Amino acid sequence: MTDRRTKEALRYLGYGTHAADERTLELVRDCFRDLETYASAKSVCRIFDCVPAGPESLRIGKMEIHSRSLGKNLAGCEKAAVFGATLGTGVDRLMRTASLTDMARAVGYQACAAALLEEYCDEIQRKLEKEAGEEGLWVRPRFSPGYGDFDIRHQRDILEMLDAPKVIGLSMTDGYMLTPVKSVTALAGLSRVKADCHIHGCEECEKTDCAYRRSP
Repeated sequence: MTDRRTKEALRYLGYGTHAADERTLELVRDCFRDLETYASAKSVCRIFDCVPAGPESLRIGKMEIHSRSLGKNLAGCEKAAVFGATLGTGVDRLMRTASLTDMARAVGYQACAAALLEEYCDEIQRKLEKEAGEEGLWVRPRFSPGYGDFDIRHQRDILEMLDAPKVIGLSMTDGYMLTPVKSVTALAGLSRVKADCHIHGCEECEKTDCAYRRSP
């Protein structure tokens, strides 16, 4: 049986519902093994008030966001968890070296690192759900800058709110791309209204009529 992280890596490799051959599966296993050696996963998460700021706008901490899709996702949320996560610079070095010597392995590293980062973010969200539950709050699916109409330029705001460069070594380029490469920033709404949202987000939830479903 193929485990979840392997399925995710194969999805990133473009296999979809198609079965991978043994050679590809072996490559994926090797890549995960190397990544676990080189990865140094770190994260930071802080909770801010979340309030409406006008039509299709909301304010999280000092960050004002104009986004219909995010507003829909966070409807009814009184707070929002803002977090950043990274696999560290070691993974960047590993992928960069492979790109010069073995392109197939480099592609494998990219896919497996993406799956590993998602797995790490799931762990962060489960911890957040446990802590929020103790306060009677429910966690919505995470939502990242660049998704839908949530402007990617808010990467800068989030990094500043988290003091991420100092706390976990996470920064960004002038083009708003995160560095280290295998990193993510995201928001997750906290509401007193129960919404049985799939931890892996709307992509894997079959409830297509959900009021909080995010739009691509």
